[in-house]
Amino acid sequence: MFAGMIPLSTQPWLPPGAGPARWIVSERKGTWAAALGREPEASATRIHQTRSLAECWEMLDRAPASFVVAELTRANAEALADRLARLPREYPLARAAVVAERSLAAYEPWVREAGAVAFITSPRGLAPLAAMARRQLQQAPAVQLGLAEQIWARLPWGKEEG
Repeated sequence: MFAGMIPLSTQPWLPPGAGPARWIVSERKGTWAAALGREPEASATRIHQTRSLAECWEMLDRAPASFVVAELTRANAEALADRLARLPREYPLARAAVVAERSLAAYEPWVREAGAVAFITSPRGLAPLAAMARRQLQQAPAVQLGLAEQIWARLPWGKEEG
């Protein structure tokens, strides 16, 4: 088991109104999400993309047992570290990994100390990250959905969130 990953079966609850766990990728350009989508482990999982940490955490509010992949940049380093440090308290069922350009590799110890379960600097090394996300989503507590919600959840484009 990877550092920071606690079996979700020991905490089988979700807050009232919570949606099912998601794989959320927060990045500016979509490069990491595209690379993750090509991984065999990710083939059966929809990747939900956001373009900012604020948007990512809004999605996490609705799906608090999700697996987050957040892009680290020089501009968002402090904000990302702050959010990672608060993650266990605010979203105890969620896990977060960080991706970054190779030039930011020196940030790894700092980001891991903040709470990231993984730090990746190459789009070619994503297989372990995809496996981690799959395990997280499989272990997430089930949400009781109504019939309409079940149908929307099975559609490839999902239900638009407003």
